[in-house]
Amino acid sequence: MTATPEVLAGVDIGGTATEVVLCTADLGVIDRLAVPTPADGGGAAMVAAALDTLRLLLDRTPGRLLGVGVGAAGVVDARAGWILVASDSFRDWAGFPVTATVEEALGVPAYLDNDVNAFLRGEVARGAVAGERHAFGMTLGTGVGGALWLDGGLYDGPHGAAGEIGHVPGFGDLRCTCGGRGHLETLASGRSIAARYAERTGRRATARRVAEAAALGDPDACAVYETAGAAVARAILVTAGLLDITTFVIGGGVSRAWALLEPSVRRTLTADPPVSGQPIRVLPAHLGSDAVAVGAASRARAELTTVTRV
Repeated sequence: MTATPEVLAGVDIGGTATEVVLCTADLGVIDRLAVPTPADGGGAAMVAAALDTLRLLLDRTPGRLLGVGVGAAGVVDARAGWILVASDSFRDWAGFPVTATVEEALGVPAYLDNDVNAFLRGEVARGAVAGERHAFGMTLGTGVGGALWLDGGLYDGPHGAAGEIGHVPGFGDLRCTCGGRGHLETLASGRSIAARYAERTGRRATARRVAEAAALGDPDACAVYETAGAAVARAILVTAGLLDITTFVIGGGVSRAWALLEPSVRRTLTADPPVSGQPIRVLPAHLGSDAVAVGAASRARAELTTVTRV
């Protein structure tokens, strides 16, 4: 009689879609399923959608569930397992007890991470920076996020906001969505790429459309991506100077246009190398849409391994 395999679940709750994966103990993805996120339905509806999706996966790919990791947008209290701050894209998400709700529903341990932290966990576990002891992860999506991997572990800081490079000033004087000015996000996020293109041309287009125009030689679209790439490189140089980190992994929807960003990134890094003299490696993410969910499962595996050892 074949024993039921042990599995870990990883959940990525994003503003548009929720992806759930089932993983083996070594974080290989067995099965995956994505559904729309009911962001306007509130925290209970969002977690219920994730739980329903996980149950569907377990029905079609049976396994003994050991634990669940959740990666969620916003500032989170990873230790207490609830959302501290959420954008206005979500209703009744701030303050929602994510892990307690999941544990009560499934009867297994659950763990919560910020989605960018989970992204970096995934890329360190199975992706572009697998096995690295020190790395910085940056996601270029609707906004810009960052996460730190130091001495072989995630460092989220005393308030859970370490690595938030998207909201560091020094990148001009444009107003950011958070209310500040001159943040990296005003130049390098998908929303900002679209806005900068509209300012130059008077034409509204998504970041993807701007990328398509740049690939065809549109000078305004090329200039917007040139500026975004240079800004990303300056953020990398600041991080390298402060933390002596030289390995960076870039993900998120905007990074799909890496061929447009990379030349400007490379030129800026070459023009002003870090004081350490060490070469900087900048790598596109490898796991794609699985990164956050696999990283969340990686967090669950690490926590469960620690409990077992104790």
